[in-house]
Amino acid sequence: MVSKEVIVKSATGLHARPATLLVKKASSFKSDISIEFDGKKANVKSLIGVLSLGVTKNATIKITASGDDEALAVEEVTKLIDSLDE
Repeated sequence: MVSKEVIVKSATGLHARPATLLVKKASSFKSDISIEFDGKKANVKSLIGVLSLGVTKNATIKITASGDDEALAVEEVTKLIDSLDE
């Protein structure tokens, strides 16, 4: 299992478009990937799950992956979150 914390810089947080991009990226990996925010956890491959967390701008979230490609999954998902609306 690999985990990494990242700060969401997107002006809208992880809502609508950013969340859709995140789910598409996460779905390309075999590993189980989850996101934690404010004591809640969701599957990153679920758009409803990601949106239900209500992640806002400047929030610190934790990305965790477990599986065959876990290290690459966390790295790529983190890169995507960093690149949103810089």
